[in-house]
Amino acid sequence: MQAIPNYPLSSIATRVLSAMSLAALMAASTGCAAQTQPEPPTAPPPPPVATGATPPVPPSSVAAMALLPQPVGGPAPLTDVGDLTTAQGTVARFLTNPDGDVDGLLTSDGVLVHVPPHMGPQLTSMVRPGDNVQVSGRRDAGGALAAQRITDTRSGQQLEDQPPLPGTQRLPRELRGVALSRLSVQGQVAHVTTAPRGEPDGVILADGTVIRLTPPIAQQFPTLVQTGAKVSAQGYGTRTQYGTALQATAFGSPGNLTRLYDRAPPAP
Repeated sequence: MQAIPNYPLSSIATRVLSAMSLAALMAASTGCAAQTQPEPPTAPPPPPVATGATPPVPPSSVAAMALLPQPVGGPAPLTDVGDLTTAQGTVARFLTNPDGDVDGLLTSDGVLVHVPPHMGPQLTSMVRPGDNVQVSGRRDAGGALAAQRITDTRSGQQLEDQPPLPGTQRLPRELRGVALSRLSVQGQVAHVTTAPRGEPDGVILADGTVIRLTPPIAQQFPTLVQTGAKVSAQGYGTRTQYGTALQATAFGSPGNLTRLYDRAPPAP
């Protein structure tokens, strides 16, 4: 279909009026020529039309009107501004993943903030626990905030979500387990983490330890994957200056662990 040029309203109006004038002249000429021909038999008059009725608009006219520009002052088109949220709080601790990357923080009032792992070094160099930050981002179904911008309210320094720098490469997935250690942890659940759709996928203990589960496995422990529960876990992960995190291979209450997989993963 050929694109229709976006003419100004005055130009379109001039073209329409010119077409109407031409049509009127042609109709007048046709009328003058018709006067020289014999008059046809008189047809019966059409039935009267109700005064309050509006005649239907031909489909071709509807299509033509849709191509005309809307009048100035009409309703503006809707704009999807998304679900950006801004929150402010004090950094309580950083959060890590089982590979040891800092991939978020927890505020003192319990807001979970996620950042891409490649931005962890920038985050830890910009702020530290006790600093006040303002976070703009999008909340997922579980209430966690995926940060698009983090601002240190004291210094004004900002960190924005950006892709990794060209040339920056992470270890292949099959090699990342080389640095993992077998860990055992236990404690009281302070926060429940969730997948993007809102399904529980792990817990954060009161000391900041992150226990990662898969959503199907987390749903098998409804009484433990909740705030206040006392849990224990074994698995593979890392301990760094920023915290402890592991991918669980066994999970349960203290002294009552359930093996999560038929075969234990190979030791690093």
